[in-house]
Amino acid sequence: MAAGYEELEPWYEHLYARLHAILREVLAPLPAQRGGRALDAGCGTGFQARVLHELGYATHGVDVSPELLAAAARRLPGAVFMRGSIEELPYADASFETVSCCGSVLSFVGKPARALAEIGRVLRPGGLLLLECEHKWSLDLSWALLSGLSGDALGYGIPARRAWRHLTQPARDGFVAEYPGYGSLRFFTLAELDVMLAAAGITRRRTWGIHALTNVIPSTLLHRARLGRGLARLFAALCSADAALARTGLAWRFANSLVVLGRRDGRPVVPTPSPPGSPS
Repeated sequence: MAAGYEELEPWYEHLYARLHAILREVLAPLPAQRGGRALDAGCGTGFQARVLHELGYATHGVDVSPELLAAAARRLPGAVFMRGSIEELPYADASFETVSCCGSVLSFVGKPARALAEIGRVLRPGGLLLLECEHKWSLDLSWALLSGLSGDALGYGIPARRAWRHLTQPARDGFVAEYPGYGSLRFFTLAELDVMLAAAGITRRRTWGIHALTNVIPSTLLHRARLGRGLARLFAALCSADAALARTGLAWRFANSLVVLGRRDGRPVVPTPSPPGSPS
């Protein structure tokens, strides 16, 4: 994805506009906390790292892609970027006041529970996590089923039988789907996220949803460089309504993206050896 990572389609423009507004609202440090350390876990080219830096944090970023890390370093020369996996973060225990893990990073990792355990490990007691990931219960899953039934007319690339199987799994269970151009992508329920967060010593404090009302339009129609005039007007109206709904606390129930604010509890962190050469 490195070559086109920063070419934001309309879908992602709305996602990041909402996401960064939430990040600024809930992760802005108190004056006495400015200069504390923040981690952008799965930083890509540094979208969230830049916001954390602007808020006054000493910002670090981790990603598996050297190409994305090079772009992040050019974007934000004042931050520290390291190559690594969020399933094995190259930092010592209790290193950060704040962690951002957004851009559906958790949906791309093979072991999300382990990744959240690592985030819990590097968060200091009382530290905050802002997490964004793909949500199971959204209208987009129904669009995928309809697309499969119509010979993939909408371009989801998911056979109808598989989409139906995803829909009819136990309500609390997420699933993994293969999306053309994205590979394996995990869709979570809030119930299973709560279990993983609790195991990592993190308690969910607030929840938002992004792309709830915008899902009236199949997401595949929004994953393009430009929209036609009529579709663009409809999408702009839905984006405004989506942002208003998000403030009510109801949008997460049927939004494509779940956004969760968690807080690291006060349980002592079990010391674990840091990987060789990791910063303290």
